Amino acid sequence: MKTPSILLLTPQLPYPPHQGTSLRNWHILRGLALAYSVSLLSFVEPNQTMDAAAIQPLLDVCHAVRTVPVTQRDMALRLRQLLTTCLPDMAHRLYAPAFAVVLRQWLTEAPFDIVQVEGIELARYMGIIREASPTSRILFDDHNAETELQRRNFLTDVKQPGRWLAAAYSFVQTHRLRRFESWAMRQADWVVAVSDEDARQLHTLAPEKPITVIPNSIDTEVYQDSLSPQQALTNQSFDLVFTGKMDYRPNVDAVLWFVEAIWPQIRAARPQTTLAIVGQKPHERLLSLGQQPGITLTGWVDTVQPYLAEASLCLMPFRVGSGTRLKLIEAMAAGKAIVSTTVGAEGFPVQSGREIVLADSPGEFAQAVLALLADEEERARLGAAACQFARQYDWRVVVPLFSQVYER
Repeated sequence: MKTPSILLLTPQLPYPPHQGTSLRNWHILRGLALAYSVSLLSFVEPNQTMDAAAIQPLLDVCHAVRTVPVTQRDMALRLRQLLTTCLPDMAHRLYAPAFAVVLRQWLTEAPFDIVQVEGIELARYMGIIREASPTSRILFDDHNAETELQRRNFLTDVKQPGRWLAAAYSFVQTHRLRRFESWAMRQADWVVAVSDEDARQLHTLAPEKPITVIPNSIDTEVYQDSLSPQQALTNQSFDLVFTGKMDYRPNVDAVLWFVEAIWPQIRAARPQTTLAIVGQKPHERLLSLGQQPGITLTGWVDTVQPYLAEASLCLMPFRVGSGTRLKLIEAMAAGKAIVSTTVGAEGFPVQSGREIVLADSPGEFAQAVLALLADEEERARLGAAACQFARQYDWRVVVPLFSQVYER
């Protein structure tokens, strides 16, 4: 019997997996490759390499890999697209003629049984898939309920006069995304969401479309292994750690809210407290934070695991977002106690006080952090419960769920 062939389209090279999108896509690839012939067409970001030695694990699991460099858009182009089209910004972000040419050529050469589109930024290519390979089934893996995410951005920014321009942008984008996300879902044969909440939001956009929830996953064993000397930090550990891609709007908002509304309360009660903000591409709104006493802004790091391993607490102070946060499962797999807002833990069946502590006001969040910093035994109890909880999100458990969708 012929092994079913699958082509994945990804917005950046999935290996090495350094942030949420690439983590999800890498574990999908490695899991699917156990049962299917999997090929990859991916954009490559400027900081990524195609050197075979650096991406050998990716080459090992893929039948074939083709790539296209990301085309950079300046602000003038973005404004022109905003004013002259009715598409949302995300629909333009990764739409490139070169990618379309490679996709069309590949589909003509070797029709795939399934083409899996990873994220809304690549949704515009569904038309090419339909035209070039009519027999291919299209699976749309919607990593976030993007319309709802933009709506939440608007509701957060409109309350702050200094962010009214950003709120206006989100207002326009919300309406455009509603049309575009609905269109993308209807173009696909099947839709995958990462959480029940996202599935509910997406169902309102295309009620007739079948949606299956397949959560984000990681390799939990990596986070539970003992640190090697090469992984250890250099005489440096932090009480509190936040990890993430630091030009991503929900991450920026989370860190700014924590530092402005919560951090002063913590430092007033415990002046020696330290905080590490760990992640690539820090937004310009964050750059001054690294100059504050006790705060370290790391920028790019090879791996977040040493920071997680040596932290006392991990923070999820989110006010906006959709989907689920892989950083939460990473911290849980590392056996860390976590303080999160309700939004930060959205999509996961957690219970405050069981494997995580939830707090939504600045005062409650600060008190939860201070209480846990003073109670090593409680941190250990929460960390052990979190580690146990994370096992259900190991890629070996999650990725086989795609096979059920393919069979249907």
